[in-house]
Order: sequence, then C-alpha cells, then structure tokens
Amino acid sequence: MNLIPISDLCSRISSGGTPSRKRDEFFSPANNRGHLWVKSKELLDSPIATSEETITDEGLKKSAAKYFPAHTVLVAMYGANVGQLGWLANPATVNQAICGLVADETKADWRYLFYALLQERAKLITKAQGAAQQNLNQDAIRNFELPVPNLPTQRKIADILSAYDDLIENNLRRIKILEQMAQSLYREWFVHFRFPGHESATFKDSELGRIPEGWEVGRLEDVLVLQRGFDLAKDKREVGEIPIYAASGITGYHSEAKVKGPGIVTGRSGTIGQVVYIHEDFWPLNTALWVKAFPKSEPMYAYFLLSAIDLKGFNSGAAVPTLNRNDIHSLASLIPPMGIQSKFQDIAGSMLAEAKTLTLANQNLRRTRDLLLPQLLACKQQANRQIANSI
Repeated sequence: MNLIPISDLCSRISSGGTPSRKRDEFFSPANNRGHLWVKSKELLDSPIATSEETITDEGLKKSAAKYFPAHTVLVAMYGANVGQLGWLANPATVNQAICGLVADETKADWRYLFYALLQERAKLITKAQGAAQQNLNQDAIRNFELPVPNLPTQRKIADILSAYDDLIENNLRRIKILEQMAQSLYREWFVHFRFPGHESATFKDSELGRIPEGWEVGRLEDVLVLQRGFDLAKDKREVGEIPIYAASGITGYHSEAKVKGPGIVTGRSGTIGQVVYIHEDFWPLNTALWVKAFPKSEPMYAYFLLSAIDLKGFNSGAAVPTLNRNDIHSLASLIPPMGIQSKFQDIAGSMLAEAKTLTLANQNLRRTRDLLLPQLLACKQQANRQIANSI
C-alpha cells in the first residue's frame, strides 16, 4: 500500500477566515439568509449542510473567508477541536481554524480521503505543535501521508463505508424530528395553553400574563434547583462507562456515577447556553451545573423550561463566560399542575428516549465503520499479493 502525501491527492488546500466581529454588517441576522460560514466546533466527523452563523456579501468580500465546493473535506487545526473532521454537503465558507481539502478527482475519491484521515487522525494530531494550545499548520497537513490504493479500490471502499454514514444520517434526521415534536408539544401545552382539557379551562391574571386557573407562578428554584458539578482529575476520565458531562456535553467516562438519572445539566463555565437532558446515571463536572432537585416539576418539564431561558444573557464572566445559578433561580416561572406535567413526561419522555436509542445506534454504527477501513485495506493488500504470486 502506497503512502502518499495529502498534497498529492488534492487540487486545493487552504484555510478560511473570520470577518471582523466589530462590524455587525458582516454577519447575517438569524432570520436572514447569508453565506454558510463553518466554524471548527461544527466539525463532528459528519456532513455539514448548514452552519450556526452566516456572513453577508460584505463580510465575505472584506475577509479571508472563501468558498469551498461541496465534498470538500474539512480539518480543524486549532485548540480543543484539533483533528476533528467533516465534509461539506453544500458549498460553504469556513473560518481560519479550518483547513479545506478539495480532492483531485483523478487521484482520490473525496470520501476515501475523509475515511483515511479519520483512520489516521491520532497520527495527524501528533503533528500539532504548541504548549498552551495544540495547532496543526497547513504544511503539516499537506505533508501528512495516507495509505492510498488505486482509485477504483478507493471507490469500492468508500461505497461500503458511506453506507454506514447514510444510516447515521437517516437516524440523525429522525432524532431531529423527535426533538422537534417534543419541543412543539411543550409549546402547545405550556405556552399556548392547548393542554388536555383546555377547552373547559378558565384563566386568571398573573405576573406572567393570563394563565389557567389552578396553575401557579413561582421562582425557577421552585421548579428546579441547580448545583455546581464535581471535580474529577483528567486521568480518571477514561476509566469506566459512566458518562461525564462538562459545560459542552460528554467529555469522557468514569467508573462511578455522582448523580442518578434522569437528570439535566447546563454550562456553568466556559460554554453556557446549552441544556442537556440525560437519561442515565452520570457525573457532572465542575464546569457544569446540574439539577439537584425538582421541587414542583417533572424532569421533562424542567428541561424544556430551562431550555427556553436565554442563559447566555446571564453571563457574569468577563474573560470566561460564566453562569451564576443565583442569577436565574429567582426568575418568575410557570408551575403547571403535576398531573399535566406527568402526562407531558410520559409523551415527551418517550420521544426523547427513542432519540437516545437512535443516538446509541449511531455510536455503534460509527465504531463499526471505523473498524472496517483497516480491515478492507488489509483484505485488498492480501488479494493483490495473491494475484502477484499467481502470475
């Protein structure tokens, strides 16, 4: 099997750029269309069809951001995301922390390029430099060598592996639909008050506006009580099967659970605004806040209520984004009767439980896919040797 530098497999290798954050006109409003602009944190080893932010014509013109075609393979070059991968399902621009690899179609199948990088990622990351922050420069990526068979073989291997990705994408679409259904149900029942039996309900005035009789208005801490997570040494974050949740989501696994599921975590330091519902037992890290108690709520109602709050608007940190639980504990919050909450728990809970099952299925599909590539390459090498020996 030949080892070939990535530079010999691509017709274009370059990074992108970021328009000045001081110029609001460079970024499109959330409800307006703009140019897709991908950031390194959006590289999740999967296709990218949309982006969290978009930039305007002016932002594209007056920055180093540049368009890459669909099927460009993306590599994160900096920081905690170094080595993360993705590929463009649609043409898009990227920021300066991403290196875009456009495969030369006469030499490489873009899908094989992605899978080969996925297989060799650990080796690629060793090329990263920097004490405080690991950085991959373009030269390191250009010169990095991959095992590359001939083009027809690349395509055969890519066809097999991409079948797994098709299943993963189908599951992701189903997960999104289930989450949207649960969100819509929450809004129907607890925002628009079209809950079971609403036809005969009477309403009263409150500090939150007109609410049904029998419903209360209290403080957020009457619904859920947030608590800071627990310290855990980094060398103990890969020693078990209990998920460890940090501000940005799962960050490892431990042998012991600190909290019994179901539970809820949100970011306390570093990343704030994201709220995660957890079905199983878990360990919340000290960069997260977890719901210690549900005084007047079911977990599912508490989750959607907390998700509806603009938590980023309560940032109290100067250098590092920080959420102080006391700042939101006092927020006025709607408290529906427990009977209605229990019905919502059953219906929305089953939707998110199915989404969790699909998420676990995707994890297994990814593991199987990643194990297949070296086996396929080994089989091809053995077949080539047998053919050569028979001549």
